[in-house]
Amino acid sequence: MAVLQKDKLKERLLQNYSDELDHSGVSGERMASRLSLLSEIGVTADGGSCRIGFSTEERQAKELVKSWMQEAGLVVREDEAGNIIAVFAGIHPNEPVVLSGSHLDSVPNGGHFDGPLGVLCALEVAEAWKESGYQPHRTYEMIIFSDEEGARFNGGLTGSQAFTGELEMEQQLKLRDGEGKPFEQVVREYGLAANRFLDAKRDITEIAAFIEVHIEQGKVLENKDVPVGVVTGIAGPKWIKFSFKGSADHAGNTPMYDRKDALVASSWFVYELSGIPKEVSPTAVATAGKVEVFPNGINVIPGQADVYVDMRDISEESVATLSERIIQKAHEAAQLHGIAVEYNETLDVAPVPIQMEMQHLLLRAVEEMKLTPVLLPSGAAHDTMVLARYVPAAMLFVRSQGGISHHPDEWTTLDDCVQAVHVLKKAIESLVSR
Repeated sequence: MAVLQKDKLKERLLQNYSDELDHSGVSGERMASRLSLLSEIGVTADGGSCRIGFSTEERQAKELVKSWMQEAGLVVREDEAGNIIAVFAGIHPNEPVVLSGSHLDSVPNGGHFDGPLGVLCALEVAEAWKESGYQPHRTYEMIIFSDEEGARFNGGLTGSQAFTGELEMEQQLKLRDGEGKPFEQVVREYGLAANRFLDAKRDITEIAAFIEVHIEQGKVLENKDVPVGVVTGIAGPKWIKFSFKGSADHAGNTPMYDRKDALVASSWFVYELSGIPKEVSPTAVATAGKVEVFPNGINVIPGQADVYVDMRDISEESVATLSERIIQKAHEAAQLHGIAVEYNETLDVAPVPIQMEMQHLLLRAVEEMKLTPVLLPSGAAHDTMVLARYVPAAMLFVRSQGGISHHPDEWTTLDDCVQAVHVLKKAIESLVSR
């Protein structure tokens, strides 16, 4: 059942909420109200969210959160890439700042927690400090990154890459959206100038650490019956296209013993593929998500079958091992079936491990909240993946009901959301007091 809109989302969040979680200035009702209000922006017919990057809807969501930031007394600015930054000044404003946040854009028919939860958790920390009169030693900043999902240009992490100086503008300017609009036109209509994007680059020495809260988008925490977990690393995807090449012969006149069926060979490879990751590491995964068959005729033996494999893990060494074993299995499949195989690497993104010190920071905060500490990897990319290459960074995952994400049925209970706020608050307070 899709998440209900308007007051219904707030009602559902508050329905079984544990009031004892309202303490230290943190308000579950405020979180529920804000999640509900954001859910109204870009609502789909299925009750989901559609706020693709650099859209009117993403802009509206940013403006709404900006108003909450300003009401909290924060100084708010927007950089050249459309990232929104709110500042809670510390006693020593010249020291490197502590940063937390996420994104507000979505996939075309997504849920209401992926991204917004991390933004609102970061803001709730500042709201709690305001209510309790807490003054941090270091300055605390909240950030809303632009276009994390990449639904518009089949990319993503645009805001965080601009923020760190990673964005390759030459490639970015070549992009066109589904309507054929070039990147430059899209961002101009959004209120930005493409030739200024690189000016969004932040001096990394100004940042002491970054923490992002995000829904898990998996079932590990649900299966362990815990509200939050600490991310150990973010898997980098490597994609390889395997082309199995046999002979496209007549389906009726070619006897079974004399066939060079590329699809049969590729099918054996796909079947064997599923057993390889567990031989490499407990966090490794591999998926044959796309297969193309040629000539793809019902009465023709497939002469070629292309299998696209996505493989991931949280360390470069294990990804390299996984890749080697998968390539070896492809050669084995080809040899076993008397055909040839070629392969071509189409994507290779380095995984990003989370520093042990940052993991321990979050684990201590989890234990202070009397919660069971759980470590788990992230199989999906997040803005943290970009920031962690430059500054100490950490991620806190929050339980996802059924592991559902990028779908209107995406759901995280308010209890779990508020538990995440408390853990984040303790971790941030530890960082800003140094």
